[in-house]
Order: sequence, then C-alpha cells, then structure tokens
Amino acid sequence: MEIIANYGNILLVLAVAFGLFMAWGVGANDVANAMGTSVGSGAITIKQAIIIAVIFEFAGAVLAGGEVTATIRKGILDASIFTNDPHLLVYGMLASLLAAGFWLMIASSLGWPVSTTHSIVGAIVGFGAVGVGIDAVAWGKVGTIAMSWIVSPILAGSIAFVLFKSLQKLIIDTENPFDNAKRYVPFYMFLVGFVISLVTIFKGLKHVGLHFEIGISYMLATGFGVLVAVIGTFFVRRIHLDVDENIDFHFTSMERVFGVLMLITAAAMAFAHGSNDVANAIGPLAAIYGVIDSGGLIGSKSSLPVGILLVGGVGIVFGLVTYGHKVIATIGTGITQLTPSRGFAATLAAAATVVIASGTGLPVSTTQVLVGAVLGVGLARGMAALNTRVINKIFLSWLITLPAGALMSILFFFTLKGVFGA
Repeated sequence: MEIIANYGNILLVLAVAFGLFMAWGVGANDVANAMGTSVGSGAITIKQAIIIAVIFEFAGAVLAGGEVTATIRKGILDASIFTNDPHLLVYGMLASLLAAGFWLMIASSLGWPVSTTHSIVGAIVGFGAVGVGIDAVAWGKVGTIAMSWIVSPILAGSIAFVLFKSLQKLIIDTENPFDNAKRYVPFYMFLVGFVISLVTIFKGLKHVGLHFEIGISYMLATGFGVLVAVIGTFFVRRIHLDVDENIDFHFTSMERVFGVLMLITAAAMAFAHGSNDVANAIGPLAAIYGVIDSGGLIGSKSSLPVGILLVGGVGIVFGLVTYGHKVIATIGTGITQLTPSRGFAATLAAAATVVIASGTGLPVSTTQVLVGAVLGVGLARGMAALNTRVINKIFLSWLITLPAGALMSILFFFTLKGVFGA
C-alpha cells in the first residue's frame, strides 16, 4: 500500500504511456484483420483503407470500447493473491503492456500477423507464473485459449471454403457471371449486414452496458441485414457491363459488383474490431488505474474514464497510419491472390466465426480467424493458389507469440520491482 501511495502518480503516467504503446501495436498489427482483404483484393487502396480505419476503428474503440473493463484481463489471474501486495499487480500489468507492445512492434516490422490477444495473455501468464507464483494463473483458462488456436482458424477456413464454393457455383463458373452477380449479391449483402451487426451486438455493444436478449439481437441483425441489402442493391444496379474491361480478365465487371460489398465489410469490421480489441490495450491499463484510484484495493471491476478509451483509440489509429501497411500486405497478398469476391468470402467467414465464438464463449484471435478464412478461400481454388512459405512463417509466429510475450514480461516485471521496490 505504501508503494502505491508514494509512487501512484508516476505508475499511472507509466501505465498511460505503456497502454498507448500497446494500442499502437494493436493498430500496427491487428487492424490488418479489417483492412487486409479489402486492400489485397483491390476493392480499396491503402490510403482509402487507412481513412476508413481511422474513422471506424476510433469510433469503435471510443463509443463501444467499454465504460467498465474487467480488472484482471479475461480472468487469467486470481485477484485474491494480490490483496496484500497490490503493487505487484501494478508492476505485472505494466510489464505486460510493455512486453506485448514490444512483441507487436517486432512482429509488425517483419509483416507477421500475430494475435494481440495472445500477446497480452502470454505476457500476463509470464509475470503471474514466475513473478508471483504458479497458483496465481488460472491454467484452465489458458488451456481454453490455447485450444482456440486450433479450433478458430479451422472453423473460419471451413466457412470461407463453403462460401467461396457457393460463389463459384452461383456466379463465377456460369455463362453470365456479371448478370448472376447482380442477381445474387444482394442476398450475400444481407448475410454481411446480418453477421456484422451480430458481431457488433455481441462483441461491441456489451461494453457500453447494452445487453439484448438473443431473440431481439437476431431481429435487430435481420433488420440491419435487409437495410444493407436494399442500400447495396441501389449501388449495384448502377454498375453496368463494360465489354472492353473484360478482355484481359473475364470477371472484371463482376468483381466490381463485389467491390461494393468489400467497402461495406471494411467499414463494419473496422468498427467491430476497434470496439473489441481495444480491450487488449486498456484491460491492463484499467487494472492499474483501479488499484491506484482505490489506494491499493483489489476489486473485480473498475470504472474507466473516457480518457483511457481515448488513449486506446488514438494509439490504434497511430499504429495503423505509421506501421499497418506491412501486415496488410501479408494478409492481402502474401497468403493467396485475392479479388473482391474472394476477399468478401474470407471477411464474411471471419465475422461469422467471431459471432459463433461469442455465442459459445470461446476466446478467439481475430488475426487467426481471418488468416484461417483466407486459407479456406485459397484451398477452394486449389493448393497451388497458396503461398506455403508465407503460411509457414505465419504459423511459426503464432507458436512463439505466447512464450515471447511471457519472457519479456518476466524481464520487465523484475526490472520494475528493482526500480520501485518489492
């Protein structure tokens, strides 16, 4: 308690700085989940992607990022262990933010799409197990997260595979792909609106205290799906067949129809991502703020000033603008060559997987979900369509994310203990 009283303000300033750094890492690495497929497919340019993401990621983080955040991120640690030593929790969360931020910076510089969720989870597990004690970590929860590494990419890839196969059968492999695209795309637009709104309801609005019953949630999602389909149909009808543009690539006009879809999914996924993944940066920051604000008391929840949400939103946007292009390139062009129709199948599959995971309580990484979906689209076109060298690098980066975060967190934890005292 004495350490909190003496160094509280200094620790809080460090927490904001480290939280901003972690949020920057989320923007640099994780925003590719929302933008990678849209840029890679040619539906929007990198500049347009950044503008869309700046607006919708920031809006999602600040408007739906959460007034109240769980003190111990995802229940990974046993809060009762820190009752007599609250300063250890503060050191640990500071170390976790710094470690996860550094790892995301390294991964982003190499163009690796790693999980920001697993980065912070690995960091918290590291300081908890080594710095405090093995019993401080809820290993059952960690095991569930590890299981999601396998389940979520497979699920997303399977959905993307089926979706793209349906596109091939109904539109791409027909005599008149352009006409069939205009006929069937409104139904896919409904699916986009339906699934994306469910993502926002389940993963975003709960943070601001808006809880809907399952039935009402699906009714709202259905209504939004119809609205998206109606608006999308208006724009699709204005697209006309241009014979000249199809000389080099038979499907150019058809892909322009799907380009409308990709614009919608890019904006919606950016909002949903901002509202959900800002918690990776502000979760530990909320824990630190709660302990210092209460004078050293460990509570299960702490109120979050809007300023902390702004730290998350600003950090995410800054990370995307300065460093996000590298991971966007990996997601968008490195794994398999994307077109708007392929990118749409991958994005919708990823969103659907997040909805399913939310309903079942399975913690998933949006990065791994989207990479799995892009792989599924590639497989639907045949193994030759996949860049196995890039895929192997991505899988390797996933394997080392948790231990890398843990090791750096342990190092920073003991450094902070040495500086401020145990």
